[in-house]
Amino acid sequence: MLPRTMFKHFSPFPCVFLVLSTFLVSGSHQISGFGDFGYGDSTDFGLSSSKLLIKGGTVVNAHHKEVADVYIEDGIIASIRSNIKVSDDVTVIDATGKYVMPGGIDPHTHLAMEFMGSETIDDFFSGQAAALAGGTTMHIDFVLPVNGNLTAGFEKYLRKAKNSCMDYGFHMAITKWDENVSKEMEIMVRDKGINSFKFFMAYKGSFMVNDELLLQGFERCKALGALAMVHAENGDGVAAGQKRMIDLGITGPEGHALSRPPVLEGEATARAIRLARFVNSPLYVVHVMSIDAMEEIAKAQKEGQRVIGEPVVSGLILNDSWLWHPDFTIAAMYVMSPPIRKSGHDKALQAALSTGVLQLVGTDHCTFNMEQKSLGLEDFRKIPNGVNGMEERMPLVWDTMVESGQISVTDFVRITSTECARVFNIYPRKGAILVGSDADIIILNPNATFEITKDSHHSRTDTNVYEGRKGKGKIEVTISRGKVVWENGKLKVEAGAGRYIKMPPFSYVFDGIEKADSAYLSSLHAPVHRHRAST
Repeated sequence: MLPRTMFKHFSPFPCVFLVLSTFLVSGSHQISGFGDFGYGDSTDFGLSSSKLLIKGGTVVNAHHKEVADVYIEDGIIASIRSNIKVSDDVTVIDATGKYVMPGGIDPHTHLAMEFMGSETIDDFFSGQAAALAGGTTMHIDFVLPVNGNLTAGFEKYLRKAKNSCMDYGFHMAITKWDENVSKEMEIMVRDKGINSFKFFMAYKGSFMVNDELLLQGFERCKALGALAMVHAENGDGVAAGQKRMIDLGITGPEGHALSRPPVLEGEATARAIRLARFVNSPLYVVHVMSIDAMEEIAKAQKEGQRVIGEPVVSGLILNDSWLWHPDFTIAAMYVMSPPIRKSGHDKALQAALSTGVLQLVGTDHCTFNMEQKSLGLEDFRKIPNGVNGMEERMPLVWDTMVESGQISVTDFVRITSTECARVFNIYPRKGAILVGSDADIIILNPNATFEITKDSHHSRTDTNVYEGRKGKGKIEVTISRGKVVWENGKLKVEAGAGRYIKMPPFSYVFDGIEKADSAYLSSLHAPVHRHRAST
């Protein structure tokens, strides 16, 4: 295992000390918005003020809440206390009766991704703009290597992200294994700010890796202090299931769900967990969609294993009945992998989230429009997989989990922001309202209602899998690095204003790993030194 000190140049928490004896003045400006899917001509990034005061709201962190004012200067939270006094010209936002929370962090997105003969309709600008309108202020996207080359993939995704309008980080996918890949993984961690690598156990013939590669990858991740992630479905089983459906004449979207049942997700999850246990490496299971997978994670956690389970909004909210809709254009909207499951899995995943078996919520935002989805009109295997969610995640999780009484307000902050920041080692720079943290903040009105429609969302896709859903808990203001970018239902963002956030290795999930390895070696009582028998 590489020494942690070699990565000490990373700092997730900037050292910021601000004296608040004097506040300089700043004007307030009207926010102009999108409007009929346009992004506006202005290049202003929200309010031009570098100083903001959020007054009278209930400030919520993952383990504490209090009524307080929050003062922001130059994109950083400078003070949190009652009755902060400022000059008349400082921009003041009244949050009385509302919750002031860290902006959401989405751990699982795919923007500008080339996949299944197409490319996702949302690029880094449109996807991030939609996210900001929904209260998410940072996301972590997945870099795909170029012909197995990690550096080429990283550079390609940096180019894709040049038009970003909010902060972002990267995971890296591993799709093959050789000595060059192993060396490049160290470069990604040491120099590029990547602290997680994803292994696909599905998509046979393209991304899928075998158990030998998984073991090698897990070992390398452990040595680098990087988190191993898996897309857990049995790829061989899925391929057999797809052939079975086609042989039965089932070519529509329902064939997608039937070909990759929960048992294949459960099997792959169990296998990945056991291989990670063999290596003694922490494991992160992305988009947990079934009871089968969730129960494997719960079992491993009870046995003391470091396994993180990530549900996504679609799995928590939806069921697979839509895949049987007689209109292909509607049914195809809901095709994603692993599939959305039968009713009952959603409630079980909600319960697991409320009890801590599942720890943080992503989206797997991977949007294709109806023209792209129609590539699979005659064969469900050709339907590009993916649904929306970056804009809808925060209000839907609030309405589903908080309004139902399944989790508290502080739990909401934990599962939508703080835990992601902790797992990927950028806390408390992100995921907290603390002095010195980045001023990524939302104001949520628990009494206001929302309605989701494809005509009002900010994604470029022409469909929305949550179409018509209404609920309580509206994101009224989004502040990104101290700038108001969403207010009064209007959005103003600037292409190129987003920053790439480096994520250092050895997050808290690695605590104690070395001691566990030492205990294991001590327990072997081997090798046994034997005397050669005399003849």
